[in-house]
Amino acid sequence: MASSNHTVVIIPAYNEERTVGPLIAGVQAVAGDSADIVVINDGSCDNTAMAAHQAGAVVISHPFNMGYGVTIQTGYKFACTMGYEYLVQLDGDGQHDPANIPALLKPVMNGTADLSLGSRFLDAGSYNPTPIRRAGMLFFGSLVSTLIGKRISDPTSGYQALNRSVIAFLTSDSYPCDYPDADVLLMLGLSGFRLDEIPVRMYANCDGKTMHSGFKPLYYVFKMLLSIIVTLLRKRTHYTWAGRPSEDAD
Repeated sequence: MASSNHTVVIIPAYNEERTVGPLIAGVQAVAGDSADIVVINDGSCDNTAMAAHQAGAVVISHPFNMGYGVTIQTGYKFACTMGYEYLVQLDGDGQHDPANIPALLKPVMNGTADLSLGSRFLDAGSYNPTPIRRAGMLFFGSLVSTLIGKRISDPTSGYQALNRSVIAFLTSDSYPCDYPDADVLLMLGLSGFRLDEIPVRMYANCDGKTMHSGFKPLYYVFKMLLSIIVTLLRKRTHYTWAGRPSEDAD
């Protein structure tokens, strides 16, 4: 796919037939012709792929469901291969307001940040998660903030803007494809990438679909802590590049 645009909007989607079309229309209303829109269809059982195509997006489909992390990395690999300078990612369930795309891109495009993270907790109009989820976000946000020396208020946010250096970095085999949240921010922070947080509007998931139901929260906490420990252990041997020399590299 040849394109003159420098920016791509990546939308991971699994069974989002109802929401993906309006979401693409929202992105088009904000970005116009200045960004390409690519939906990564993660083996959906409904008509997500058709709805995305009819709405005007490029669609890349997995043959079966491979999970959120793999789906996002498919988008990174596509963007890296196609040579995009900037990438915006937002979820296909309609929780992320496309109106915030320009604000997310601004610090990345003007060179003051390598990754811009959308935080619902910096916008008074966003929904509040359940107390248990909020406590988990606070814990991992505080942990990452302490380790990288940069305040992170919303470590599970999937609403982000990245430059090409971060895109390339996240295509490696070290990318945690299970639950890529706080551990990715830690990995980037320890590698010398500059992170910024921008207030964004997020909405509650009306369909009730979540990866944090049942025993999944306990599994998530275990996997995230394990991934953070591995990231810390590998800091000086694997994560010492960020497109420029790292100050703590051996």
